[in-house]
Amino acid sequence: MTTDREITVDDESAAAFVTSHGIDITPNKDQGVIKVVKRLGVDGERPMIGDKVYVHYTGKLLNGKKFDSSLDRKQPFSFNLGKGQVIKAWDVGVASMQRGEVCLFLCKPEYAYGTTGSPRKIAPNSSLLFEVELLSFKGEELTEDGGIVRRIKVKGQGFRYPNVGATVSVHLQGSCDGKIFDSRDVSFVVGEGDDVNVPLGVDRAMEKMQEGECCLLYLKPKYGFGKEGCPNLNIGPNAELMYEVTLHSFQKAKESWEMDVKEKLALAMQVKQKGTQYFKAGRYPQAVIQYQRIVSWLEIECLLDDEQQSPVRDILLVAQLNLALCHLRLREYTCAVHNCNKAIELDERSEKALYRRGEARLLCNEFSLAMDDFQRVLQVNPSNRAARTQISVCQQKIREHHERDKKIYANMFQKFAERDAKVQLASPLVFSRSWKASTQRELRFSCRLGGGS
Repeated sequence: MTTDREITVDDESAAAFVTSHGIDITPNKDQGVIKVVKRLGVDGERPMIGDKVYVHYTGKLLNGKKFDSSLDRKQPFSFNLGKGQVIKAWDVGVASMQRGEVCLFLCKPEYAYGTTGSPRKIAPNSSLLFEVELLSFKGEELTEDGGIVRRIKVKGQGFRYPNVGATVSVHLQGSCDGKIFDSRDVSFVVGEGDDVNVPLGVDRAMEKMQEGECCLLYLKPKYGFGKEGCPNLNIGPNAELMYEVTLHSFQKAKESWEMDVKEKLALAMQVKQKGTQYFKAGRYPQAVIQYQRIVSWLEIECLLDDEQQSPVRDILLVAQLNLALCHLRLREYTCAVHNCNKAIELDERSEKALYRRGEARLLCNEFSLAMDDFQRVLQVNPSNRAARTQISVCQQKIREHHERDKKIYANMFQKFAERDAKVQLASPLVFSRSWKASTQRELRFSCRLGGGS
């Protein structure tokens, strides 16, 4: 209900007014949360489960005493809707709001702080009154780079999620620029969606979905069909996509702890072949998923006898080397160095690990470290011409770096001299003081560079 009456949470009659004029917005209509709209929202859209919402609020006891307010802190409060991060009344109430809306919520104890209350602020079994303004909201980012954003239309059931290798049955509807290009029921193995034209972003999101969930996925090109696009679906290069995905059912793959070493090794060989298939096709993110599965299975196997340890070490070394190569192709050089370090722990004379780490460090402008790696490659294999070439590249880069530094320092000292010359022309006395201060400053700078003591 919308009211023109200026109701504030300071009014002693506010609770009675909300009770008599408000609307019960609880799913089971138990009067747990009663709502009165003070100001309508602006665009009609409401936040979905998992959305990050930003609000201002003031909370009062029914006697009018304020116990909390974001306005006093001059800082909006944010939380992920429907995730149990706040009291139940807020998950229920904010889900009913539109952007820009201001409303009052009268909350029963079971939708607030219940029988325990909140020490020193809210007594047990207290009903509360909130004034809330919904400032903005946005979807849940499933990746650190914001490339996959999820908004949940229908919450799933249970507490189980598909894992990599699980077989999922889903309904997909993909759109680009508002036009639907794909609508189908499809089953695929998580981590291998590319085989049936399911984009990487949808594949990755499977691990965060519950059975029965229906969500919207907003995919940046990196997680869609990339710079190549998908001619089969008439999608051009670098397209941003939106998918509506419903997870009907899934069958989880075995977890690491459910397999013995023999089973892990057999499965690792199959997964390695799949990763190599993706690598040769230029599907480096998909290849990373496969090789990482091998690492997750075998890296924890550290208490094996010699007969078992050797094949585990060999396949693990290959996985780490291949991961490093994938990350080099993806320009994720820090990750490449990490995988090379892991490979070198397994074999300190691994020519490929040393060389690939040198490549990654060179591309990170760590020229001295890169040159050390290429020199170690030559210690392992003196006939490695590529390593010799890379050493020359490193030496040239180091020289160029030193030359740039010399020019920068020379320009700095030239500017000091020109400034002091101008001061000298202006006043001999000022020059004397300025020259002394400038000289002291340059000497201190020179000392820091190692040019003096």
